[in-house]
Amino acid sequence: MIRLSQAAAAAAVVVCLSGCASIFNGTTQPVVFSSAPEGAALTITNRAGEAVHTGTTPSTVTLKRGAGYFKSEAYTVNMKKDGFADASQHVDSQVSGWYVANIMLGGLLGMLIVDPASGGMYSFPDKVQSTLAPNVASTGGNPAAPATVK
Repeated sequence: MIRLSQAAAAAAVVVCLSGCASIFNGTTQPVVFSSAPEGAALTITNRAGEAVHTGTTPSTVTLKRGAGYFKSEAYTVNMKKDGFADASQHVDSQVSGWYVANIMLGGLLGMLIVDPASGGMYSFPDKVQSTLAPNVASTGGNPAAPATVK
């Protein structure tokens, strides 16, 4: 009987000291980056301006969720392809629903320390898609002109 109460007490301590979002979300997240057309050069930079990934689309990149205590990471995505205008967009996070679960489970330390410090309280969209517009010069001055294939 003592072992059962010790196990229950240990489980209660783990729940109260841990952060729900850090447990269920983790501190990183895979995000799929794609473009139309495919094969665009892809560069992802973090909020500090450091390149965290370079490659081509489509690509799955694991991104850090946090950038410091109560500070989410944010990324700038640049895509380039010959014959097309460059595309740039920002990828920002939102507060995860698992972070709110700390309130219901009594995880005060998780809510105030673990999840904000680990970045687990944030989440990104699962997919980021960009459509690259054809360059005016590559279509003979008419951006709506169809490409001819011979």
